[in-house]
Amino acid sequence: MTITTRFAPSPTGYLHVGGARTALFSWLYARKHGGSFILRIEDTDLERSSQASVDAILQGMEWLGLDYDQGPYYQTQRFDRYHAIIGQLLEQGHAYYCTCSKDELEQLRAEQMANKEKPRYNGKCRHIGNHKPEQEAVVRFKNPQDGVVVIDDLVKGEIVVANKELDDLVIARSDGSPTYNLTVVVDDMDMQITHVIRGDDHINNTPRQMNILQALGASVPQYAHLPMILGADGARLSKRHGAVSVMQFRDDGYLPEALLNYLVRLGWSHGDQEVFSIAEMVQYFDLADVNGSASAFNMDKLLWLNHHYIMNSDPALVARHLAWHIAQLGIDPSTGPCLTEVVKIQRERCKTLVEMAAASEYFYKEFDGYEEKAAKKNFTVGSDEVLAQLHGQFSELSDWQSESLHQVIINLAESLGLSLGKVAQPLRVAVCGSGVSPAIDATLALLGREKTLARISRAVDVIRARA
Repeated sequence: MTITTRFAPSPTGYLHVGGARTALFSWLYARKHGGSFILRIEDTDLERSSQASVDAILQGMEWLGLDYDQGPYYQTQRFDRYHAIIGQLLEQGHAYYCTCSKDELEQLRAEQMANKEKPRYNGKCRHIGNHKPEQEAVVRFKNPQDGVVVIDDLVKGEIVVANKELDDLVIARSDGSPTYNLTVVVDDMDMQITHVIRGDDHINNTPRQMNILQALGASVPQYAHLPMILGADGARLSKRHGAVSVMQFRDDGYLPEALLNYLVRLGWSHGDQEVFSIAEMVQYFDLADVNGSASAFNMDKLLWLNHHYIMNSDPALVARHLAWHIAQLGIDPSTGPCLTEVVKIQRERCKTLVEMAAASEYFYKEFDGYEEKAAKKNFTVGSDEVLAQLHGQFSELSDWQSESLHQVIINLAESLGLSLGKVAQPLRVAVCGSGVSPAIDATLALLGREKTLARISRAVDVIRARA
């Protein structure tokens, strides 16, 4: 048997991190077992579905690196198939037309609620069988009335549901359009899905879908229902807790590898290990190790992981992602140093790529002015002479490397009887615009001779003008 999993989002909004975790677990399970991973867009809700949401899902999957072997499939392109299955169920006596009006159903529900009964369809049209084509009607699945449905859930354990607790759900609306529970069943059957990995908010749908599959004579996949993700307050994770869209994490400066690592640990563990490469996730992942309880999203832990990945990943990989953030600042990376080298000197101090891009802006374009507090502290009487001497000695350097630049700074400080900070800090403010940067010698080496000398000259003029 070829293991086949699927990720089946509805395109009614952004790709939520909860959906991304479902996609990740499905992807990992397929990859671990050498199986197939399918992307299916469940877009039958025509009023709420949008192309923008489809694009957001595809973009999120691409950014995360969750490649799919088949798809994307779109349910709106399979209506003929759904109609054929509805016709088959009607013909075989597994479904029937229901002409009950909306008012009738609402009255029935109100009576059941008043009697403290579970609201459900009472099966009034189940045995009538005299539907006229001109009558407005929905199609209901004739759910078995006896016995039980047993779900051998790979995460939750055995779940037993009595068929008498399940009413005859609508599988086709009065306009003929198929409903969610019908389309999902047909797709899972046709695509030969062996393992359905999805959120536990679908547990109520599972016994209904299993009954439809059995009525169609199809194999029933194994189910694994993942617990929900909570915010820090214990409520279901939502926008009010902060970023929940996958692409918002991209925009906020997170690496996809860090987000994937964080998501895989939300409900799954492998001993005490916290940091996993993609290869290790594939190697170790097992649904048997998924916790059945809900997990809380911790932004501080994600931020720690992100910094870990910025620090320890191949600088060239980080640079590829940094390039996007640099571009958001309106900067052309070709106007300054190689981004890989920027990553190397900035990664210790930057926890996100947004921070790194902002902290690296001075490498690529001129700044309008100096940070007021830093300039007041370091552009003092005599600092212009220090900078002027640095300018002269830097101008004579034939080797513009960190070591040579560092030696010039050290030698000048000693010759003037100044602390290193009294030389390095005015220089830092002069070339960076602020009192914070990586090691000043490495900063100058990356900035280059031309920009360094021009900025020192500018600072000298500013200090003298103020005096």
